[in-house]
Amino acid sequence: MYEDRKAQALETWHALLSKPEIRMTAQEQYEELLRLAEEYLKQGFIDREERKGLVSEATQDTHWRSKA
Repeated sequence: MYEDRKAQALETWHALLSKPEIRMTAQEQYEELLRLAEEYLKQGFIDREERKGLVSEATQDTHWRSKA
């Protein structure tokens, strides 16, 4: 059960990373990705190292998206 919830949470996070909502700016996308990573940490789906990896991934992706 836990692994299913974790997998679903990470799938949701990566979906937002790859396909932001239609009227979402790069800044809004980044803030939502950080919020989700923090929420997943609080819920115990991920640990601090996994959160750090998600934050790094979000930072790199949204940086390039904002330049486009």
